Amino acid sequence: MWATILEQFSDSPSQSQVVRFLLENGLGINERGRVTINGIEIPATHLSKAIGTDRRVVDATVKRILSMEKFAEIFLNMQATPDLSRVAESLGLTVITVLPKDAGQKGIVGAAVAVLTGHDIGIRQIFVTDPHLSEDPKLVIIVEDPLPPEVFKELRDLSQVRKLIL
Repeated sequence: MWATILEQFSDSPSQSQVVRFLLENGLGINERGRVTINGIEIPATHLSKAIGTDRRVVDATVKRILSMEKFAEIFLNMQATPDLSRVAESLGLTVITVLPKDAGQKGIVGAAVAVLTGHDIGIRQIFVTDPHLSEDPKLVIIVEDPLPPEVFKELRDLSQVRKLIL
């Protein structure tokens, strides 16, 4: 779906850049044509500075999204989720980053979860960067306990794994 959305904006590199930024950051829009994060409006000037574009490009992109019924529905309902990986150490959690050999291959998440649950390791959060939005897609798993060496080895030895980072 993300590839379809990005393709719709391929005629405008600057608007495509705005859409990509919205998707990568879980930003939505509201009926008033404002960019939001979980319902809180973010000024277009702040976004344009972060993206490296003009405020008018942000406004035009949001207006264009609202004019496209199928995409408007997606962005009107977009919600951001907190990423625990940046605060995991403070919370006593462990972060496992899996870089896949082929992000399009099915079963990567299931295989990693099977290893962890097989060792009775509690999972607090899992997220995957979308291969259509990220040049280096990854699977990030936050677990409750330190990772025993044998579990690290089992995860690293999965056929789908290119690299494992703790």
